[in-house]
Amino acid sequence: MLADLRRFAIFPGRALLRAERDAGAGVEALERLWLDTDEGAVECWLLRAPGASAARPAPLLIFAHGNGELIEYWPDALLPYRALGMHVLLPEYRGYGRSAGQPSETKTVADLAAFYARVVARPDVDATRVVFHGRSLGGGAVCGLARVHTPRAMILWSTFTSLPDVARRFLVPRALVPDLFDNLAVVRALEAPLLVVHGTKDALIPFAHGEQLARAHRDGRLLADEGAKHNDCPRSMPWYFAEAERFLRDAGVL
Repeated sequence: MLADLRRFAIFPGRALLRAERDAGAGVEALERLWLDTDEGAVECWLLRAPGASAARPAPLLIFAHGNGELIEYWPDALLPYRALGMHVLLPEYRGYGRSAGQPSETKTVADLAAFYARVVARPDVDATRVVFHGRSLGGGAVCGLARVHTPRAMILWSTFTSLPDVARRFLVPRALVPDLFDNLAVVRALEAPLLVVHGTKDALIPFAHGEQLARAHRDGRLLADEGAKHNDCPRSMPWYFAEAERFLRDAGVL
């Protein structure tokens, strides 16, 4: 019971987030995928790149959202990636939205790896140009995936160095943190370009976490979003996507 309560603070899931049964209706080029697990089916959305085909496979961006969000929150905000000619994959976490099960770090990474394997096998996806993109807790999810598969590039928004580092600020000892998400260790070993975006006024995950992640990488880029807090970073999407396009071109994704 105590372990369940500790994990609830990390993955509140459907206890706090209401999911609509018809979510996704009207979303352009949406393809729903389902993963069968030992706890039931887990949902994932693929937003297909315009004009992608077996003759012209497109790069793929895998976006993992924060712990207080659902996949249906993100299609509109991530449209500029599709405008750049990219597929966008939105995997859900167990116990979130319409997905069954109870989430954890291990299960989340396993599910992402399974969705990754399925989607990169598609003929309209260029498996050599896959970007991992995570926000907040989702940064931990894609860092976990990077332990299994090396991306062409990685983007982290408002992401922490590790969950114990976050918990320490609230005087919670490491022994009481059930999922570690040691992102700093992953970034140190990452053999792919890294872009870190962090708000300078983030009170939940302080800006110092973003600075440490960028410094730990061999060539990490840090974009400081001046005045942004945790949930409004990046505050200006046009500003962000202009920078992201440059980063992705430099990384050979576009």
